Amino acid sequence: MNHKTSFSGPSGARAGSGAVSSLSVPAPLSSSRNIGIFAKVQDPRCREVAGELLEWLKNRGLVPLVEVRLSRYLECENGFPGEAIPSMAELVVVLGGDGTLISVARLVGRQEVPILGVNLGSLGFLTEIPVCGLYPALESYLRGDYTTSRRMMLSVSHTRGGETIGVYEALNDAVINKGAPAKIIALDTAVDSSFLATFKADGLIVSSPTGSTGYSLSAGGPIVDPETDCLIITPICSHTLTNRPLVVGADAKVIITLDSPIENVMLTLDGQVGVPLEYRDVISVRRAEHRTRLILSGATDYFEVLRTKLKWGER
Repeated sequence: MNHKTSFSGPSGARAGSGAVSSLSVPAPLSSSRNIGIFAKVQDPRCREVAGELLEWLKNRGLVPLVEVRLSRYLECENGFPGEAIPSMAELVVVLGGDGTLISVARLVGRQEVPILGVNLGSLGFLTEIPVCGLYPALESYLRGDYTTSRRMMLSVSHTRGGETIGVYEALNDAVINKGAPAKIIALDTAVDSSFLATFKADGLIVSSPTGSTGYSLSAGGPIVDPETDCLIITPICSHTLTNRPLVVGADAKVIITLDSPIENVMLTLDGQVGVPLEYRDVISVRRAEHRTRLILSGATDYFEVLRTKLKWGER
């Protein structure tokens, strides 16, 4: 299934009714073209590029919406909480590495605002646009000449004693693993109403196609084209040799019950958000109703990125 979408005209700006009153910041006008800016604030180079981008946008009559932590470094007059920006922006620019982009993807959520990821990290598998390509990519976007890849996201629910504790989203993966050394955990796993297996392992990964090149790959899972919709179930150091990774349809729901009464078991989302689990907690993972839209560089395709950045197929 191909989810790449080309656009012949720029998308309309979103109204600023969601501006944050706690900061007493005026909402951008709905008639303006609002561009969100996120960056890895701990990185001086990211902050430097963000400052240059801020001036570039202003000089073209565009309205930059700077994430509040970044705005403090840049000494901006206005800063916006990250969760408020997607409802006001027509485009979000992310300066950093893949981890920064993944965290922003969860913030964008249901808004499905296109994300332009600029690589200032070490790998840049998702943030595929180099710094030198930032402004050409923006010029192309403003002309309406751009292509996006619509990536499937995961919806993850956490239930305890029949009560929903939380519902989360992830771009890459949902992982259940243990903190206790020298112990394995038992995870009763079903796909929809059909029992699959009790995985006795260090943990279990349920990943999206985008996440297939992350933790799942390190645990022996397959590489899946990110334009394919599916769920990938990968055990971590399974104690049974026959427990191999499994790919199931995107309409399936993977239901995992923690069947080990041990401490320090966690649900981790995209390797960034941790939720402690208790005995008999249930985690359900399915395809989310919305997608992450990543702007493509156009200079390379997915398989070239696999070869050059993950060294896939090298001898």
